[in-house]
Amino acid sequence: MKKEYTLVAPCFFGVEKMLSREIQNLGYEIIKTEDGRITYKTDEAGIAKSNIYLRCAERVHLKVAEFDAKSFDELFEGTKKINWAKYIPFGAQFPISKASSIKSKLYSTPDIQSIVKKAVVESLKKSYLETGLLKEDKEKYPIFVFIHKDKVTLTIDTSGTALHKRGYRERANKAPIRETLASAIMELVPWRPGRTLVDPMCGSGTLLIEAAMKGINMAPGINREFISESWRTMDKKIWWDVRREAYAQVNEDIEFKIYGYDIDEEALEIARENAEIAGVADYIEFNYGDATEFTSDEEYGFIVTNPPYGERLEDTDTVKMLYKQLGYTFRKLKNWSYYLITSYEDFENEFGGEASRRRKLYNGMLKSNLYQYIGPRPPKNNK
Repeated sequence: MKKEYTLVAPCFFGVEKMLSREIQNLGYEIIKTEDGRITYKTDEAGIAKSNIYLRCAERVHLKVAEFDAKSFDELFEGTKKINWAKYIPFGAQFPISKASSIKSKLYSTPDIQSIVKKAVVESLKKSYLETGLLKEDKEKYPIFVFIHKDKVTLTIDTSGTALHKRGYRERANKAPIRETLASAIMELVPWRPGRTLVDPMCGSGTLLIEAAMKGINMAPGINREFISESWRTMDKKIWWDVRREAYAQVNEDIEFKIYGYDIDEEALEIARENAEIAGVADYIEFNYGDATEFTSDEEYGFIVTNPPYGERLEDTDTVKMLYKQLGYTFRKLKNWSYYLITSYEDFENEFGGEASRRRKLYNGMLKSNLYQYIGPRPPKNNK
């Protein structure tokens, strides 16, 4: 009989719809969608598949329990009565890695962490018939505590290092976009291999690398390890099988080329290195180029870019001028579509045109908008 699990996948605000689609495409049932987190049911293989395949999730958590707590006594008792031995084997480490509290009576996160730790210790000592100190010298099972409106959710992190760290971005330029957000943006762009895709301010190349990985059907977590791979509670063969399946699905025979430009030669060097590490260097061409002078002989294409935002006051005038120049340049590409993410609230006014669509996204803690200027569809016989 297959084991059943409930998983929670946190994500950036605004990315929930794209992540939900990914989870459903893996064949799993979504139980609940909340701001910044999706809860869903899987079998044991779902832990491995979620970590290896999901492009937009920040982590994958194994849900242990949910209960109400308006006092620290209730938090302690609710945590203690859980059969933690079902999840944490004898000798394993179980740090309370993170606690967060929103609109709840319990708001001191250090106290929350301390009380949950004590309660888990008591539960495990009872299960393992220990009277002294509980040994913690083997693999880790990091516990996360999330309290929202006095409802406590306890989870165990199965990812370890956050999922946006694919392993290819050893170096980055200033203010890079997070890999998971870049992938979510590409989910909103109807690009496919064979159609023209350009990032004229590519920086360290994240948007194009995520696009290329998707273009050849390369799972984002295929070349990294996850903390739950070392768990005694998981069948190691599952990880072998899921990873082997992921490698088999990569289509390196597909032919396409996408293009990145930047005026910073060091950024271009970093982008080329990152694409090489990611295994997609053959699909991306990086060249020196000024975005405000971009032209193309292609009649149809996509521009996707993460321009400077002008966070500092002294940058504002420079950024305003850049946006005006970009608007003038991009509008010359009459049949193209362009997608720009920025936190600058007066972007449309400076750019010189109202977006076809606007989607609120968060780049880290920075509230941003993805401005989508959608051009005409090419004829069916045109790529």
